[in-house]
Amino acid sequence: MAFTSWPQRYGLPCFNTSENCMLSRAASVASVLISQQRERMMQAEGGGDNRSSAAQRQIYNLENLAGGTVGKYIAEALIKNGKHTVTAITRTDSTTKLPDGVHVKKVNYDDLSTIVDALRGQDAFIITMGVMAPKDTQRKLIQAAAEANVPWVLPNEWAPDTANELLGVEAMIGPPTKAARDYITELGKSSWIAVSTGFWYEWSVSIPYAYGFNISKREAILYDEGETKINTSTWPQVGRAVAALLSLPVHADAGAPSLEQFKNGFAYVSSFTVSQKDMLESLLRVTQTKIEDWKVTKEPAQERYAKGMAEMKAGDFEGFGKALYARVFYPDGSGNVADSKGLSDDLLGLPKEDIDEATKEAVQRHEATGGRGYY
Repeated sequence: MAFTSWPQRYGLPCFNTSENCMLSRAASVASVLISQQRERMMQAEGGGDNRSSAAQRQIYNLENLAGGTVGKYIAEALIKNGKHTVTAITRTDSTTKLPDGVHVKKVNYDDLSTIVDALRGQDAFIITMGVMAPKDTQRKLIQAAAEANVPWVLPNEWAPDTANELLGVEAMIGPPTKAARDYITELGKSSWIAVSTGFWYEWSVSIPYAYGFNISKREAILYDEGETKINTSTWPQVGRAVAALLSLPVHADAGAPSLEQFKNGFAYVSSFTVSQKDMLESLLRVTQTKIEDWKVTKEPAQERYAKGMAEMKAGDFEGFGKALYARVFYPDGSGNVADSKGLSDDLLGLPKEDIDEATKEAVQRHEATGGRGYY
């Protein structure tokens, strides 16, 4: 069965051979997370001041498919949080190893009714769909959530600010994510919360076409002067953010954080607000090297974006990655939501992280994978 590649998922053609356009079912539906709270518990509270009683309505029972990349960290954070029961929905023939403490429900992704049945009684549905998933997968999942009357959906965002229309269009990730949010609204059964994380730090530092570092070759390409700051998140920070978000009361007294304040909007979270030069300095410390040991070149971000687009159209998937990342480093501030829109880190109680520890993870990943990404 043919499955779509990342460019296809965003409505772009598949340029390469069938090997690049095919993926096993095991990898294609990798990270769909669901969370649950008992609405009937809320209803049982009944009467009195709605605002006060709503403040006691904690999300406490969660159901997750914990495979994939960031999905694993979200599931682990939910379990560690201790407020949630975590259950995976998986294919009937799946042999995926899930984190300890995760329960399992089997579904048939070609039979919508099985997904609907798995979602009945749930209050939040977190989608962390793998990039190679079929293009219509998220739409099916959203439809299932609506049919099951799931009140909250966290769609497949986990990216830079797709609310920025120009960035979203030029980076090619905005239209499909907006379509997903609009579909949730159109169905009218669920509210959505888009968790915007920026690119994943340890993933992106380890891949040469992403943040510009070839660690094994000691090469760095700085976009423009390498001084444009962007927001970027580690996988564990993303997990903590989702666990904290889903631990908020649905409603709260004035001034107290709640899910309602994020309803049909964005939660911006981040580990670091950094430039490429900041990342390179961290790499020097972690690898115990000097700048003289590295070959450092510069390339205007807009030129790199144009080259990436040309490569993609010529059939090179890596060009998509180049264009995607280069666009976020444009000196227009679009990659720095900490300054333009503000972060929810403090509200969610997220910790300050050590960039060198995150860089160590990136170096280890680069050594283990040879700097491979999706292509």
